[in-house]
Amino acid sequence: MSNNKTDYILGTEALEMHRLGVQHQAWSTEANQAWKNAGFTAGMTLLDLGCGPGFCTQELSYIAGRSGHVIGVDLSQTYIDFLDQISNLHGLNIETICADFMDMDLAPNSVDGVYTRWALAWLPDVEAVLKKVIAAMKPGATFAIQEYYDWSLLQTEPYRENLFHGTRQALESLGDLGGDINIGRRLPSLLPSLGVDVISTRPMTKQARSHEHDWNWPKSFFNTYLPKLVGMGRMTQEQVDLALEELSELENVEGATIQTPLMIEVVGRKR
Repeated sequence: MSNNKTDYILGTEALEMHRLGVQHQAWSTEANQAWKNAGFTAGMTLLDLGCGPGFCTQELSYIAGRSGHVIGVDLSQTYIDFLDQISNLHGLNIETICADFMDMDLAPNSVDGVYTRWALAWLPDVEAVLKKVIAAMKPGATFAIQEYYDWSLLQTEPYRENLFHGTRQALESLGDLGGDINIGRRLPSLLPSLGVDVISTRPMTKQARSHEHDWNWPKSFFNTYLPKLVGMGRMTQEQVDLALEELSELENVEGATIQTPLMIEVVGRKR
C-alpha cells in the first residue's frame, strides 16, 4: 500500500498492469498449487487479499463456482474497477471491496479460505491486519500466503555492474516503504500465535534463462521499476539506461540466468 493510501505501491499505470499480468502468468502454477494445498473447492467463500486487477480472483471464482463466491479486496480503485469489468463480462460471483485492509468490512466467521500474494510485505502493522482477517475466517478455514523470504537473492549471471546496482537500490527503496519485504520468513512463527496452525510450508524461486517465459517476470520488473528510482534520487537516468542496456545484452548471452528472489508459501488452518 502506498503512503498516500490511494494506490498500489508500484503504480497502477498500463505498464504496471501488463507487468502484473506477466507476473501472474509466471507464478500461476504455484498459485494453483497453494489453492490445492489449502483445500479450496466449490461452494466456498474465498477472500483474495490484495487482489490487484484480479488475475487470481477470477481463477478463484471458477474454483468457488456458482454455489460459492469470492471477495476481492484492494486499495486501488483502478484495479477494483478493472476487476468489476472482468467479473461482469464473465458473469462471475465476485464481490469487490476498495479499502485499506484495516478499513475493510468483513463479517466474523464468514470466510472458508483466504489467499494473499505479495500484499503483506507492504503493511506497517501486518499483525493487526492478520488478526482482522483471521477474525473473518470460520473455524477450520485455511489461509494460503505466498510472500518473499529473501528478496536480496535477485541477481544475474554473468554479473553486470549497473544492473546489480539497480537491484540493490530497488531493495533499499522497498525497505523504505514502511513494511517488511521479507515478511514471509516471519509467518511460520507468527501465524500460530494468532490462532492459525501451520499445516505446510514450501520454498519457491525461479532461475530463468533468456529464452524462457520466466525471464519476462524480472525483466518486466526492471523495465518498470528502475526508472522510478530516478525520481527517488537513488539512480541517475544514465545509470538506469546502462542497467537496462546490460539486461538487453544478457538476453543474447548463451547460458545467462536471472536468479529471482526466494519466496515462501505458508498454509495454515484456523483453530
